[in-house]
Amino acid sequence: MEQTKKHEEARYLTCEKYYIYELLIFAGGMMGAYTYILRGGVFCNAQTANVVLMALAFGQGLWKKGLYYLIPIFAYIAGAIVSEALPTGIRRRHFLRWDTWLIGFEILVLFALGFLPLSLPAQIVQVTINFICSMQYNTFRQAEGIPMATTFVTNHIRQTGIWAVNAVRKKSPEAGRRAWKHLRMIGTFFLGGLILTLCCDPLQEKAIWIAIMPLAVIFAVLLRADLFAERQMFDRKPHGH
Repeated sequence: MEQTKKHEEARYLTCEKYYIYELLIFAGGMMGAYTYILRGGVFCNAQTANVVLMALAFGQGLWKKGLYYLIPIFAYIAGAIVSEALPTGIRRRHFLRWDTWLIGFEILVLFALGFLPLSLPAQIVQVTINFICSMQYNTFRQAEGIPMATTFVTNHIRQTGIWAVNAVRKKSPEAGRRAWKHLRMIGTFFLGGLILTLCCDPLQEKAIWIAIMPLAVIFAVLLRADLFAERQMFDRKPHGH
């Protein structure tokens, strides 16, 4: 049994390991709390709310307000385009994977945002986080073969219910394991939001630097894998890509 488990784990690249996704969604919860509390009262991790708010604004005849929501929506689209277009060329260079570059880029962006005073228009930070959240969501798709989101939890809530029913109905240990993994993602996202909330008052705009901590751990792990452990695996794509 133990040997089978080790064999299964060896099938996945480091960027697909479940603990990487837990750290990613931990940072995702922090980014959501940061933009909501300090940068305009919005969640930048996903775009469903922006589409609804745009529809509400248009329905009330607030055309200028409604058109504004196109900016974060297009920023999210741009993030998806960039994260879809760049990986192939980067992989051919056989130096670092796109996943590693992305995490490094996120760290630099969040570090820079921490220097922007709260007196600046919140939209600057909102759109920037829209962009990096889109890239993160589109890049990290499956954790050890299980579809995952790392910037919001709606699907994790749904999947927890689905796999919990399957675990009971079919008496399936695998279904129970999947339900537990999705539930942990929800809890980790919540914990990230909670911790960042507690940091907002004392740290103000620099509170976003707390989100750099889990990303820095991920970056170090992925960098080590790219340069050493998985040096000969650059042609392997993560599952789901």
